[in-house]
Amino acid sequence: MREDALYRLKNDEVIASPALICYPDIIRRNTQAAIDMAGGAARLWPHVKSHKIAEMIDMQVAMGIRRFKCATIAELDMTCARGAEHALLAYPLVGPNVERFLDTAARYPRTTCWALGDSLEALSQLDRACARRGVETRWLCDVNLGMDRTGVSADRLTAFCREAAARFPHLRFMGLHCYDGQNHQSDPAGRRAAVNSQMAAVAAARAALREAGLETPVVIAGGSPTFPCHAAEEGVFLSPGTVFLWDWGYQQSYPDLPFIPGAALLTRVVSHPGPGLFTLDLGYKAIASDPAGQRGCLLDGRGAVPVLQSEEHWVWRMPEGREDERPAIGETMYVIPTHICPTTALYRTVKLAAGGLAAGEWTVAARDRG
Repeated sequence: MREDALYRLKNDEVIASPALICYPDIIRRNTQAAIDMAGGAARLWPHVKSHKIAEMIDMQVAMGIRRFKCATIAELDMTCARGAEHALLAYPLVGPNVERFLDTAARYPRTTCWALGDSLEALSQLDRACARRGVETRWLCDVNLGMDRTGVSADRLTAFCREAAARFPHLRFMGLHCYDGQNHQSDPAGRRAAVNSQMAAVAAARAALREAGLETPVVIAGGSPTFPCHAAEEGVFLSPGTVFLWDWGYQQSYPDLPFIPGAALLTRVVSHPGPGLFTLDLGYKAIASDPAGQRGCLLDGRGAVPVLQSEEHWVWRMPEGREDERPAIGETMYVIPTHICPTTALYRTVKLAAGGLAAGEWTVAARDRG
Protein backbone atom coordinates (compact mmCIF):
# COMPACT_ATOMS: atom_id res chain seq x y z
CA MET A 1 0.00 0.00 0.00
CA ARG A 2 1.25 3.48 -0.84
CA GLU A 3 2.32 5.62 2.10
CA ASP A 4 -0.18 8.30 1.06
CA ALA A 5 -3.10 5.88 0.50
CA LEU A 6 -5.09 7.20 3.48
CA TYR A 7 -4.94 10.77 2.17
CA ARG A 8 -4.83 10.54 -1.63
CA LEU A 9 -8.03 11.67 -3.36
CA LYS A 10 -9.24 9.92 -6.49
CA ASN A 11 -10.26 13.24 -8.06
CA ASP A 12 -7.41 15.43 -6.83
CA GLU A 13 -6.89 16.75 -10.35
CA VAL A 14 -9.75 19.20 -9.68
CA ILE A 15 -7.96 20.84 -6.72
CA ALA A 16 -5.61 23.75 -7.31
CA SER A 17 -2.37 23.48 -5.33
CA PRO A 18 -1.27 24.13 -2.72
CA ALA A 19 -4.41 23.25 -0.76
CA LEU A 20 -5.24 22.10 2.75
CA ILE A 21 -7.42 18.98 2.89
CA CYS A 22 -9.41 17.96 5.97
CA TYR A 23 -10.63 14.41 6.53
CA PRO A 24 -13.82 14.58 8.64
CA ASP A 25 -13.94 10.84 9.31
CA ILE A 26 -10.47 10.97 10.85
CA ILE A 27 -11.30 14.14 12.79
CA ARG A 28 -14.42 12.47 14.16
CA ARG A 29 -12.36 9.42 15.16
CA ASN A 30 -9.80 11.61 16.92
CA THR A 31 -12.58 13.48 18.72
CA GLN A 32 -14.11 10.23 19.94
CA ALA A 33 -10.69 9.05 21.14
CA ALA A 34 -10.30 12.27 23.15
CA ILE A 35 -13.78 11.84 24.64
CA ASP A 36 -12.97 8.25 25.62
CA MET A 37 -9.64 9.25 27.19
CA ALA A 38 -11.36 12.04 29.14
CA GLY A 39 -14.04 9.70 30.45
CA GLY A 40 -16.81 11.60 28.71
CA ALA A 41 -17.49 14.65 26.54
CA ALA A 42 -18.59 16.72 29.55
CA ARG A 43 -15.00 16.84 30.83
CA LEU A 44 -13.57 18.36 27.67
CA TRP A 45 -13.00 22.11 27.26
CA PRO A 46 -11.12 21.97 23.93
CA HIS A 47 -9.24 24.77 22.22
CA VAL A 48 -10.44 25.90 18.78
CA LYS A 49 -7.22 27.68 17.76
CA SER A 50 -5.89 24.66 15.87
CA HIS A 51 -8.73 24.64 13.35
CA LYS A 52 -10.72 27.94 13.62
CA ILE A 53 -13.55 26.17 11.76
CA ALA A 54 -17.24 26.49 12.66
CA GLU A 55 -18.20 23.09 11.23
CA MET A 56 -15.70 21.38 13.49
CA ILE A 57 -17.43 22.98 16.47
CA ASP A 58 -20.76 21.72 15.09
CA MET A 59 -19.29 18.21 14.88
CA GLN A 60 -18.03 18.34 18.46
CA VAL A 61 -21.27 19.80 19.81
CA ALA A 62 -23.10 16.91 18.12
CA MET A 63 -20.73 14.55 19.94
CA GLY A 64 -21.59 16.08 23.32
CA ILE A 65 -18.91 18.75 23.82
CA ARG A 66 -20.38 21.99 25.15
CA ARG A 67 -17.38 24.03 26.36
CA PHE A 68 -14.68 25.59 24.20
CA LYS A 69 -11.54 27.66 24.60
CA CYS A 70 -10.45 30.46 22.28
CA ALA A 71 -7.39 32.63 21.71
CA THR A 72 -8.94 35.53 19.78
CA ILE A 73 -12.15 37.54 19.68
CA ALA A 74 -12.86 36.12 16.21
CA GLU A 75 -12.64 32.58 17.61
CA LEU A 76 -14.87 33.56 20.53
CA ASP A 77 -17.48 35.06 18.20
CA MET A 78 -17.42 31.95 15.97
CA THR A 79 -17.71 29.61 18.95
CA CYS A 80 -20.63 31.48 20.50
CA ALA A 81 -22.41 31.63 17.15
CA ARG A 82 -22.29 27.82 16.92
CA GLY A 83 -24.14 27.34 20.19
CA ALA A 84 -21.43 26.68 22.75
CA GLU A 85 -22.75 26.72 26.30
CA HIS A 86 -19.45 28.05 27.68
CA ALA A 87 -16.61 29.84 25.88
CA LEU A 88 -13.36 30.90 27.54
CA LEU A 89 -11.15 33.55 25.97
CA ALA A 90 -7.82 32.17 27.20
CA TYR A 91 -5.82 35.31 26.48
CA PRO A 92 -5.24 38.46 28.56
CA LEU A 93 -7.83 41.14 27.79
CA VAL A 94 -6.35 44.61 27.36
CA GLY A 95 -7.12 47.69 25.26
CA PRO A 96 -10.08 47.54 22.84
CA ASN A 97 -10.38 43.78 23.29
CA VAL A 98 -12.02 44.38 26.67
CA GLU A 99 -15.05 46.03 25.05
CA ARG A 100 -14.98 43.59 22.12
CA PHE A 101 -15.15 40.68 24.55
CA LEU A 102 -18.15 42.21 26.32
CA ASP A 103 -19.81 43.02 22.98
CA THR A 104 -19.55 39.36 21.98
CA ALA A 105 -20.89 38.21 25.35
CA ALA A 106 -23.86 40.56 24.96
CA ARG A 107 -24.56 39.33 21.44
CA TYR A 108 -24.79 35.71 22.55
CA PRO A 109 -26.66 35.62 25.87
CA ARG A 110 -27.11 31.83 25.65
CA THR A 111 -23.35 31.36 25.91
CA THR A 112 -21.51 32.04 29.15
CA CYS A 113 -18.33 33.89 28.18
CA TRP A 114 -15.38 33.52 30.52
CA ALA A 115 -12.31 35.75 30.80
CA LEU A 116 -8.77 34.99 31.97
CA GLY A 117 -6.68 37.12 34.29
CA ASP A 118 -3.11 37.24 35.57
CA SER A 119 -2.67 40.93 36.42
CA LEU A 120 -4.59 43.42 38.53
CA GLU A 121 -4.09 46.04 35.83
CA ALA A 122 -5.90 44.07 33.15
CA LEU A 123 -8.63 42.86 35.49
CA SER A 124 -9.22 46.47 36.58
CA GLN A 125 -9.94 47.44 32.95
CA LEU A 126 -12.41 44.59 32.61
CA ASP A 127 -14.10 45.39 35.93
CA ARG A 128 -14.60 49.05 34.99
CA ALA A 129 -16.04 48.08 31.61
CA CYS A 130 -18.44 45.64 33.29
CA ALA A 131 -19.49 48.34 35.75
CA ARG A 132 -20.36 50.74 32.93
CA ARG A 133 -22.58 48.06 31.36
CA GLY A 134 -24.03 46.75 34.60
CA VAL A 135 -22.89 43.18 33.92
CA GLU A 136 -20.78 40.54 35.66
CA THR A 137 -18.07 38.42 34.04
CA ARG A 138 -16.78 35.07 35.21
CA TRP A 139 -13.00 34.78 35.21
CA LEU A 140 -10.29 32.21 35.82
CA CYS A 141 -6.85 32.97 37.17
CA ASP A 142 -4.19 31.97 34.67
CA VAL A 143 -1.56 29.86 36.46
CA ASN A 144 2.09 29.90 35.36
CA LEU A 145 3.20 26.29 35.69
CA GLY A 146 6.68 26.98 34.33
CA MET A 147 6.13 28.00 30.73
CA ASP A 148 6.75 31.65 31.68
CA ARG A 149 4.47 32.94 28.92
CA THR A 150 1.54 34.22 30.96
CA GLY A 151 0.10 33.47 34.37
CA VAL A 152 0.60 33.82 38.12
CA SER A 153 3.15 31.53 39.74
CA ALA A 154 1.77 29.00 42.23
CA ASP A 155 3.52 30.66 45.18
CA ARG A 156 1.70 33.96 44.45
CA LEU A 157 -1.64 32.44 43.57
CA THR A 158 -3.42 32.72 46.90
CA ALA A 159 -2.49 36.35 47.52
CA PHE A 160 -3.29 37.38 43.94
CA CYS A 161 -6.71 35.70 43.81
CA ARG A 162 -7.70 37.04 47.23
CA GLU A 163 -6.83 40.61 46.25
CA ALA A 164 -8.51 40.37 42.84
CA ALA A 165 -11.68 38.84 44.28
CA ALA A 166 -11.89 41.61 46.89
CA ARG A 167 -11.13 44.52 44.55
CA PHE A 168 -13.32 43.80 41.53
CA PRO A 169 -17.02 43.47 42.37
CA HIS A 170 -18.12 42.96 38.76
CA LEU A 171 -15.78 40.01 38.21
CA ARG A 172 -16.74 36.62 39.57
CA PHE A 173 -13.73 34.50 40.43
CA MET A 174 -14.44 30.90 39.45
CA GLY A 175 -11.16 28.99 39.46
CA LEU A 176 -7.92 28.31 37.66
CA HIS A 177 -6.57 27.82 34.15
CA CYS A 178 -3.51 25.54 34.21
CA TYR A 179 -1.86 25.21 30.80
CA ASP A 180 1.38 23.22 30.83
CA GLY A 181 2.70 23.70 27.31
CA GLN A 182 6.29 23.39 28.51
CA ASN A 183 5.86 19.64 29.02
CA HIS A 184 7.23 18.01 25.86
CA GLN A 185 8.43 14.71 27.32
CA SER A 186 8.11 11.95 24.72
CA ASP A 187 8.28 9.36 27.48
CA PRO A 188 4.75 9.13 28.94
CA ALA A 189 6.05 8.31 32.41
CA GLY A 190 8.25 11.41 32.43
CA ARG A 191 5.38 13.52 31.14
CA ARG A 192 3.08 12.18 33.85
CA ALA A 193 5.66 12.81 36.58
CA ALA A 194 6.07 16.44 35.49
CA VAL A 195 2.31 16.98 35.44
CA ASN A 196 1.85 15.41 38.87
CA SER A 197 4.56 17.60 40.38
CA GLN A 198 3.10 20.80 38.95
CA MET A 199 -0.48 19.96 39.87
CA ALA A 200 0.56 19.17 43.44
CA ALA A 201 1.47 22.85 43.76
CA VAL A 202 -1.91 23.78 42.27
CA ALA A 203 -3.70 21.51 44.74
CA ALA A 204 -1.89 23.19 47.63
CA ALA A 205 -2.89 26.61 46.28
CA ARG A 206 -6.52 25.52 45.95
CA ALA A 207 -6.49 24.34 49.56
CA ALA A 208 -5.07 27.68 50.69
CA LEU A 209 -7.71 29.54 48.70
CA ARG A 210 -10.45 27.43 50.28
CA GLU A 211 -9.14 28.28 53.73
CA ALA A 212 -9.28 31.93 52.71
CA GLY A 213 -12.93 31.52 51.72
CA LEU A 214 -12.40 31.30 47.96
CA GLU A 215 -13.66 28.20 46.16
CA THR A 216 -12.25 27.11 42.80
CA PRO A 217 -15.10 25.10 41.28
CA VAL A 218 -13.59 25.24 37.78
CA VAL A 219 -10.07 24.10 36.93
CA ILE A 220 -9.05 23.69 33.30
CA ALA A 221 -5.80 21.81 32.79
CA GLY A 222 -3.53 20.44 30.12
CA GLY A 223 -2.98 20.63 26.40
CA SER A 224 -2.87 17.93 23.74
CA PRO A 225 0.19 16.02 25.06
CA THR A 226 -0.78 16.24 28.74
CA PHE A 227 -4.57 16.09 28.94
CA PRO A 228 -4.49 12.28 29.37
CA CYS A 229 -2.26 12.80 32.43
CA HIS A 230 -4.84 15.16 33.94
CA ALA A 231 -7.69 12.75 33.22
CA ALA A 232 -6.96 10.94 36.49
CA GLU A 233 -7.60 14.14 38.48
CA GLU A 234 -11.15 14.51 39.75
CA GLY A 235 -13.03 17.73 39.06
CA VAL A 236 -10.70 18.97 36.33
CA PHE A 237 -11.73 19.97 32.81
CA LEU A 238 -9.35 18.88 30.05
CA SER A 239 -8.22 21.21 27.29
CA PRO A 240 -6.63 19.59 24.23
CA GLY A 241 -6.57 21.39 20.90
CA THR A 242 -4.28 19.82 18.33
CA VAL A 243 -5.54 16.26 18.97
CA PHE A 244 -8.50 16.67 16.61
CA LEU A 245 -6.37 17.45 13.54
CA TRP A 246 -3.05 16.10 14.88
CA ASP A 247 0.15 16.67 12.89
CA TRP A 248 3.52 15.17 12.06
CA GLY A 249 5.31 16.98 14.89
CA TYR A 250 3.05 15.50 17.56
CA GLN A 251 2.99 12.14 15.80
CA GLN A 252 6.77 11.94 16.15
CA SER A 253 6.92 13.30 19.69
CA TYR A 254 4.02 11.42 21.29
CA PRO A 255 3.72 7.94 19.74
CA ASP A 256 1.85 6.76 22.84
CA LEU A 257 -1.21 8.86 21.95
CA PRO A 258 -3.83 7.25 19.68
CA PHE A 259 -4.42 10.10 17.24
CA ILE A 260 -3.65 10.25 13.52
CA PRO A 261 -3.32 13.32 11.28
CA GLY A 262 -6.69 14.51 10.03
CA ALA A 263 -5.36 17.12 7.62
CA ALA A 264 -2.87 17.05 4.76
CA LEU A 265 -1.49 19.48 2.22
CA LEU A 266 -1.93 18.77 -1.47
CA THR A 267 1.01 19.98 -3.55
CA ARG A 268 2.44 19.43 -7.04
CA VAL A 269 5.84 19.08 -8.62
CA VAL A 270 6.51 22.25 -10.62
CA SER A 271 10.17 21.90 -11.62
CA HIS A 272 13.18 19.62 -12.05
CA PRO A 273 15.88 22.26 -11.45
CA GLY A 274 18.84 19.88 -11.47
CA PRO A 275 19.88 16.22 -11.42
CA GLY A 276 17.87 14.35 -8.78
CA LEU A 277 16.04 17.51 -7.69
CA PHE A 278 12.34 18.32 -7.77
CA THR A 279 10.44 21.39 -6.57
CA LEU A 280 7.00 21.49 -4.95
CA ASP A 281 4.66 24.50 -4.97
CA LEU A 282 4.64 24.43 -1.16
CA GLY A 283 6.73 27.29 0.18
CA TYR A 284 6.55 28.57 3.72
CA LYS A 285 3.62 30.81 2.79
CA ALA A 286 1.58 27.61 2.52
CA ILE A 287 2.89 25.56 5.47
CA ALA A 288 3.83 26.69 8.96
CA SER A 289 7.45 27.85 9.21
CA ASP A 290 7.72 26.71 12.83
CA PRO A 291 9.17 24.86 14.61
CA ALA A 292 12.75 24.77 13.40
CA GLY A 293 13.64 21.84 11.16
CA GLN A 294 11.64 20.01 8.52
CA ARG A 295 8.23 21.62 8.13
CA GLY A 296 6.32 18.56 7.01
CA CYS A 297 6.44 14.88 6.10
CA LEU A 298 6.29 14.20 2.35
CA LEU A 299 4.19 11.06 1.94
CA ASP A 300 5.39 8.57 -0.66
CA GLY A 301 8.47 10.76 -1.11
CA ARG A 302 10.58 7.82 -2.27
CA GLY A 303 13.37 8.67 0.13
CA ALA A 304 13.70 12.30 -0.98
CA VAL A 305 15.10 14.80 1.52
CA PRO A 306 14.37 18.54 1.72
CA VAL A 307 17.10 20.84 0.41
CA LEU A 308 15.68 24.35 0.33
CA GLN A 309 12.38 26.07 1.10
CA SER A 310 11.48 29.65 0.22
CA GLU A 311 8.24 31.60 0.02
CA GLU A 312 6.65 29.65 -2.84
CA HIS A 313 9.04 26.72 -3.47
CA TRP A 314 10.18 23.60 -1.65
CA VAL A 315 13.12 21.76 -3.23
CA TRP A 316 13.78 18.06 -2.56
CA ARG A 317 16.63 15.75 -3.57
CA MET A 318 16.26 12.09 -4.47
CA PRO A 319 18.64 9.64 -2.74
CA GLU A 320 21.65 8.45 -4.69
CA GLY A 321 20.75 5.58 -6.95
CA ARG A 322 17.05 6.41 -7.04
CA GLU A 323 17.14 9.48 -9.27
CA ASP A 324 14.99 7.70 -11.86
CA GLU A 325 12.17 7.49 -9.28
CA ARG A 326 11.90 11.27 -9.14
CA PRO A 327 8.21 12.36 -9.31
CA ALA A 328 7.15 13.77 -12.65
CA ILE A 329 6.38 17.39 -13.41
CA GLY A 330 2.75 18.00 -12.45
CA GLU A 331 2.53 14.97 -10.14
CA THR A 332 0.29 15.45 -7.10
CA MET A 333 1.86 14.77 -3.71
CA TYR A 334 0.69 14.98 -0.08
CA VAL A 335 2.41 16.45 2.97
CA ILE A 336 1.49 16.14 6.67
CA PRO A 337 2.53 19.46 8.25
CA THR A 338 4.80 19.44 11.27
CA HIS A 339 2.62 22.08 12.96
CA ILE A 340 -1.02 22.15 11.90
CA CYS A 341 -2.23 25.11 14.01
CA PRO A 342 -0.45 27.95 12.15
CA THR A 343 -0.80 26.03 8.89
CA THR A 344 -4.60 26.18 9.10
CA ALA A 345 -4.45 29.95 9.56
CA LEU A 346 -2.74 30.28 6.16
CA TYR A 347 -5.88 29.12 4.30
CA ARG A 348 -9.26 30.81 3.86
CA THR A 349 -10.92 27.48 3.04
CA VAL A 350 -10.06 23.81 3.44
CA LYS A 351 -11.17 21.09 1.03
CA LEU A 352 -13.02 18.09 2.44
CA ALA A 353 -12.41 14.42 1.74
CA ALA A 354 -15.30 11.96 1.75
CA GLY A 355 -15.11 8.39 0.49
CA GLY A 356 -11.74 9.06 -1.13
CA LEU A 357 -13.06 12.03 -3.09
CA ALA A 358 -12.85 15.80 -2.74
CA ALA A 359 -16.36 16.82 -1.69
CA GLY A 360 -17.08 20.33 -0.50
CA GLU A 361 -15.13 22.69 1.71
CA TRP A 362 -15.12 24.42 5.07
CA THR A 363 -14.31 28.08 5.62
CA VAL A 364 -11.61 28.84 8.17
CA ALA A 365 -14.04 31.29 9.73
CA ALA A 366 -11.85 32.66 12.52
CA ARG A 367 -8.70 32.95 10.44
CA ASP A 368 -8.88 36.75 10.59
CA ARG A 369 -8.73 38.32 14.02
CA GLY A 370 -11.51 40.65 12.88
